[in-house]
Amino acid sequence: MIWTIVIVASIVCYGIKLGGYSVPQRWLDQPVAQRVTVLMPVALLSALVGLWTFTSGTTVEVNARVVGLATAVVLLVVRAPFLVVILGAAFVTAGLRALGWMP
Repeated sequence: MIWTIVIVASIVCYGIKLGGYSVPQRWLDQPVAQRVTVLMPVALLSALVGLWTFTSGTTVEVNARVVGLATAVVLLVVRAPFLVVILGAAFVTAGLRALGWMP
């Protein structure tokens, strides 16, 4: 059963990719299409960050990851280098967990 699902999903993904190559160039040259293609990676990444931050399994949780994300946002607002943003968020999250203040 699981292999059937994997094979069907693979065929669907290939079909979507083939459909993308089949789109006429004049459709892609439209200003709306160009704006959407520029913003789509940002939207997908934001959705993943939200999903990974606020959920655990099938439940919504507020824990140390939320504080780590807030730390990253503050560091981004003050224009800290990307490595500082990542390390700052990781250290705050790990510190809260190590102190036992948040799971």
